[in-house]
Amino acid sequence: MNKRLSRLLEPSLGLYLFCLVCFAAASAFFSPPVAAVEGVVVVVLFFYLRRNSSRRKKEMLRYLESVSANMDMATRDTMLNSPLPMVIFHPDTDEVIWSNERFLQLTDGRDHLFDTKLSAAVPGFDTRWLLEGKTECPGEVQVGQRKFLVFGSLVRSEERRGRPSSMATTYWVEITGYSADRQALRSSRPVVALLLLDNYEDVVKNTDESARTAMLSEINKRLAAWVAPTGGLFSRYDRDRYLFVFEEQYLQGFVDAKFDLLDKVREIPGPNGVSPTLSIGVGRDAPSLRELLEYASLSIEMALSRGGDQAVIKNKFNFEFYGGHNKEMEKRTKVKSRVMANALGELIADSSRVFVMGHKFPDLDCIGAITGVCAIARKRGVQARIIREPGSNPAAEMAAKLGQTPEYKDAFLSAQDAIILADPRTLLVVVDTNRPEQVQSEDLLECCTRVAVIDHHRRAASYIGNAALNFHEPYASSASELVTELIQYIMEPSDLLRIEAEALLAGMVLDTKNFTMRTGSRTFEAAAFLRRSGADTGDVRKLFQNDLAGTIARYDIIQTARMYHNDIAVAAVDHTVGRVTAAQAADELLNISGIDASFVLFPDADGERVIISARSMGNTNVQVVLEKLGGGGNAATAGAQVPSGSVEAVLQRLLRAIDQYFEED
Repeated sequence: MNKRLSRLLEPSLGLYLFCLVCFAAASAFFSPPVAAVEGVVVVVLFFYLRRNSSRRKKEMLRYLESVSANMDMATRDTMLNSPLPMVIFHPDTDEVIWSNERFLQLTDGRDHLFDTKLSAAVPGFDTRWLLEGKTECPGEVQVGQRKFLVFGSLVRSEERRGRPSSMATTYWVEITGYSADRQALRSSRPVVALLLLDNYEDVVKNTDESARTAMLSEINKRLAAWVAPTGGLFSRYDRDRYLFVFEEQYLQGFVDAKFDLLDKVREIPGPNGVSPTLSIGVGRDAPSLRELLEYASLSIEMALSRGGDQAVIKNKFNFEFYGGHNKEMEKRTKVKSRVMANALGELIADSSRVFVMGHKFPDLDCIGAITGVCAIARKRGVQARIIREPGSNPAAEMAAKLGQTPEYKDAFLSAQDAIILADPRTLLVVVDTNRPEQVQSEDLLECCTRVAVIDHHRRAASYIGNAALNFHEPYASSASELVTELIQYIMEPSDLLRIEAEALLAGMVLDTKNFTMRTGSRTFEAAAFLRRSGADTGDVRKLFQNDLAGTIARYDIIQTARMYHNDIAVAAVDHTVGRVTAAQAADELLNISGIDASFVLFPDADGERVIISARSMGNTNVQVVLEKLGGGGNAATAGAQVPSGSVEAVLQRLLRAIDQYFEED
């Protein structure tokens, strides 16, 4: 009602005439002649206004028609004479509707494109971005030797043949020169590389000056020949370290050649029978030279932590690895162990409490290293608590034995309880892994600000950063060996409990396959210390005994094995087996003549992932193979958990990873 009233009261000629009629009617009561005159005036005004309104409407229509015609003419002229190539087409059918002359010049000088598919005129041009509502093509479009940025809009039109249709107009902006300049700029960006002779001390040990000089001269000669084509800056700044700055356009050539400098340096004979090896750390894609040098330093550290004799490239986001297929050599010094022991002891003494955890599904090496850290904490007078993982695992029997001793009666707790108890002075010690996604509790790792890492596995692209202490030695046989070395500088043999010594020794036995794999002089020294601490080898051996069902299951797995690449055994079973059983089957396969590496695959109990257990005699680096499937480990022992996939699908991925490994070798 209010809306109607407001519309009636709006100012208009009709309202004015109505008011005049009302006044004329009112005048009739007082003076009829005056009312008659007013009525005549109202009628005259009505016809005048009506005629004038009609004339103005006709003039407005003529004006609008003129403007519309001019607009159509301007539009047609703009489209025909546009400085940009234009094409109108149906994106759903790819049929060209119209194109201007400049676009025809792009398509080999054709006279027209009517009844032609746009994909035929511009091969490889994808129009899905228009249907997705975008107004700019996501990438550059190349037409012959020219490059374009394509902009466009989509207009929905009437249905064609019973289905909705649409029409797209695109504008093509040439950026050939800009693209070439951008590529030239990218190609000329600096790249910083650090080169390090891994085993310099071993190569020059017990050699005379002339032989040492001749070998180093040959190394420098091959390095100079390798860097010469780049015209870059190359300088030796330490006895075993080199700095190399070059343009990015040459980096791809090094990658395509798989950094053949590694092989060229390794071919040089050493005076004492030890061949030199080289590690290369490359930093690229950083905004400043300082950050490039930081990337290169991180890369060389990564290369060394993975065993050396390889190249690592670091950019803003991740690491890329090349080489690293050769067997690792022991390059540890007792000086570092002593320094790390003192640092760990001080960290523990300055802590309110200590939490210790390993990787998911902990094994005997993991629980052995954990007990060693607990022993150090006890010596320093700080309580250490062990993070308990629910469910069964290979270390369950040893954990149960520890729980029966008075010193470990209340040592185990859940990760949730540890998070509640943690404070700023809490120290978290992570053993037998360096990857955050593999620890027993990532939440606890993120909760603790003071973290120490003790590990012997080769470092992967993801690792625990910003640790207060990082004792990482990929040349050690086991985490138990590393912790035993630390214990020797902090405790006397009598301070170590017998069960702790046996747990550490069991971890070493597990990872060395009864002291037959990855052993060095330091391994036997650590074992001797544990023996003096009361470790009983007979009790340790009982920890590795299997029941009859497990033994039968192990040999069932072995029966499914087939050979691949002549000396690799691959066994894939389609039912769940124990992880320990699978690992033992992989070990057992290595006892067969002619087998250098073994892989065992099986689905887990939930069917959500496929577990892979890998072992090697040393010639095949199984860690590099399984790294392509998200796994890790070291050259002789590795594992992976591949989510969402059948055993057959993961088997095919594994075989492709093995093929790539040998292609890169």
